[in-house]
Order: sequence, then C-alpha cells, then structure tokens
Amino acid sequence: MAEVVYPPVVLFAKTMFRVLDLKLRVEGGEQVPRTGGAVIACNHVSYLDFIFCGLGAQPAGRLVRFMAKQEVFNHPVSGPLMRGMRHIPVDRKAGKASYDEAVARLRAGEVVGVFPEATISPSFTVAELKSGAVRMAAQAGVPLIPMAVWGGQRLWTKGRPRTLTKRHVPITILLG
Repeated sequence: MAEVVYPPVVLFAKTMFRVLDLKLRVEGGEQVPRTGGAVIACNHVSYLDFIFCGLGAQPAGRLVRFMAKQEVFNHPVSGPLMRGMRHIPVDRKAGKASYDEAVARLRAGEVVGVFPEATISPSFTVAELKSGAVRMAAQAGVPLIPMAVWGGQRLWTKGRPRTLTKRHVPITILLG
C-alpha cells in the first residue's frame, strides 16, 4: 500500500522544526532495523512525543505506526491524519484488538511505537510501565528498542500552556 499521507506529514514536521529553530539531536538511530518489525518503547512527556519518536526512526528510513488512544482517532483534524498514517487506535477499556493488530503489523515487518506509561507523565519522570510493549515484541519475535525523548514538554504538555512559538528549544531523542 502506497504511503500517501505519512511522507507529507513528516516533511511538514521537519519544516516546522526548522521554522521554530528547534535544536533536535538524535542518538542511537542505528538501533532501528532497516527492515523487519520492531517495537519502539518511548517515555511520554508531551503531546508531541509521537513526532519526536518517529523522527528517531528516520535514520533507518522507517515510518513508525503508533498505538494511540481511540479519542485521537475520533477528532475531526487528527483522526483522518492518524488513519491516513495507518496508526493503531487503542480502546483503553478493551485493548485486545489493538494489541493483536500491533502484533500482526510487527509480524508483517512494520515498526510499532508504544508509550508504555499509557499517558503523559505530569511529573516528567517515568511512570509505572505497562507490559504490552515487551509482550508484543516477544510474541512477534522482533526487537524491543527503548527510546527516551526530552524537551517536548517545554512546547506542549498536559496541564501547562502551549508554547509552540518558543524558539531554540533543545529536543533530545535517545535510542538503545
């Protein structure tokens, strides 16, 4: 299936990074395999983490299919984008179908992004992790790649005002 939505979204995000003069640093991008399935398990400090997490897979030329709460898919703006990028909706009350979908995607050779904290950590420390990322990787027989993102909370996070016009914000993305 051709990627119609995802590449322009990546281009737009990279353009916005330049416009906002964000200082992005990716370390360990070589940890993401160039082919085959993999799970990226990332901490969660901002609403923009999926963008930065996806950027971490760019050195390998991979697009990450994120697991995200169903409500994001129901939104009139983000919903069509999420579906167009083939992300995986998660019903938090009945998550087995999304788990099974993620495992199938991993077996088909895709990279799946997971935020094991299952929500943004308001304290900016890693909250208790759910075990789904580890279980998916083991069941699909693919690598589990830990990732840490830091800096996005300075732009837009839970319980604080949005500051997307801030410049010179350092964003660090560490894999491995």
